[in-house]
Amino acid sequence: MASKPVADAIATAQSSPDQAAAFESLIKSVKSISSPSSISVDLRAIVDALFGGSISIVALRQLVSDFTTVLKDFNNANLSIEIGKYMLELLANQQSTFHDQAADIRFLIADGHEHNEDNLEAAKILAEIPLDSAQRKVTNEDRAKIWIRIVRNYLEVDDTTTAETYLNKLKNIIYTVSDPALNLHFKLSQARIQDAKRSFLSASQAYHEISFSTAVSEDERLLTLSMAIKCAILAPAGPMRSRALGRLFKDERAANLEEFGILEKMFFDRLLSRDEVDKFAQSLSPHQLATTSDGSTVLAKAVVEHNLLGISRLYSNIGFEALGVLLGLDPEKAEDTTAKMIEQGRLVARIDQIDEIIWFEGGEASGEKGSGRAEVTVGKEMRRWDSNVQGLAEEVENITNTLQTQFPEFVLANLVV
Repeated sequence: MASKPVADAIATAQSSPDQAAAFESLIKSVKSISSPSSISVDLRAIVDALFGGSISIVALRQLVSDFTTVLKDFNNANLSIEIGKYMLELLANQQSTFHDQAADIRFLIADGHEHNEDNLEAAKILAEIPLDSAQRKVTNEDRAKIWIRIVRNYLEVDDTTTAETYLNKLKNIIYTVSDPALNLHFKLSQARIQDAKRSFLSASQAYHEISFSTAVSEDERLLTLSMAIKCAILAPAGPMRSRALGRLFKDERAANLEEFGILEKMFFDRLLSRDEVDKFAQSLSPHQLATTSDGSTVLAKAVVEHNLLGISRLYSNIGFEALGVLLGLDPEKAEDTTAKMIEQGRLVARIDQIDEIIWFEGGEASGEKGSGRAEVTVGKEMRRWDSNVQGLAEEVENITNTLQTQFPEFVLANLVV
């Protein structure tokens, strides 16, 4: 039951010859005549009186809008959710339509849920807003605002599948939206979804582009640059990642970030130590440390593949067991990792399974599937041996000729023909 001041005000409004004006005055003054302990009951009583009276539909729509504005002014998330849901129930039972008013109430409820960090409920209530109703005109910019809020709320609860569904809707209209803030949020949401789906190279490129936007603060630009570096480091080793690392390494701002040390080592194909990897892991998000299907983490897999590329720069060939020791894997796993990188065109090498040796052929892989297999040409090793012997003989002859020119007496006394 409503408090006495509010109940008396409702009775006065109902007996007034101009109920619309009387209820308008009551709605605007409810904050001053009600108390915090009874405000919820008082607001419900006012809503019941609005819909139970004989106010014209046009005036009632305006009063519902005014009531929603006053409810928002209370700045009370729980109150907005409670009274907002109660109003939606009453609106659903009305013969006349209240599309705009219902949309405003849902926005208010969503604000309350977001304030309480209940992002899933916020996304659900926003998804109930009709965007294709013939009675309510909705521009593409309005659609974009709602869909972006839904995407961001789903991303907060790591539901990337549903978030991507709404992002795909956005893709069909975002090119018609001129608002730079909406376009920026779209790009950022797209990058976050790619990051969550472990499409790290695409995410890195998207984050890097956002880091140049003047629409965000300097701190936020550096944060997105940091995210771009992390995604590039977590990407599968190969020529495409090398290009991404190169772009980030050449960005002058990167030198001031904590990730620059590991970025530099990866760019120059230097081996990473366990301590460096463990320190880097502390800055990653939970999904970036998730376990993959083979039981290893995303980071561990990226580091193993990077170190394998680094080893290929140092060795002409290496045995399975020795490679496993360097990578921290058993010999079979080291062989399997190498084979996959060769097959995917991310490493140029060939595997001798009989002698259990991996031969690194040098050169850059193309990144095309199957292009990493080195051709085993008949007599190739013998020709390489012959070339080395010929080179050694030529060097010996050059030394001899130099000695004959500068020290003829020494050569005459010591040279054995």
